[in-house]
Amino acid sequence: MEKIKFMPDGEEPVEFYVLEQTTLGGFQYILVTDSEDGDGEALILKDVSEADEADGIYTIVSDDDELGAVASVFQSLLDDVEIV
Repeated sequence: MEKIKFMPDGEEPVEFYVLEQTTLGGFQYILVTDSEDGDGEALILKDVSEADEADGIYTIVSDDDELGAVASVFQSLLDDVEIV
């Protein structure tokens, strides 16, 4: 499982494991977790960076409609993962 490091502004770096990624409505989304195995906290992150930026800029998806749509896609891609 791929592990990536995020560098939040003014905070300590945070590492997550990438479970899956998808594109929806022209945006790239990744499903990440804080635990390599077992039950862990999961987040859906949206890449909001411009095409010419070298590093990706991700935000946590918090809009209920967007979150539901993207979670549904991830649920269908990952048979063994339950997204609550």
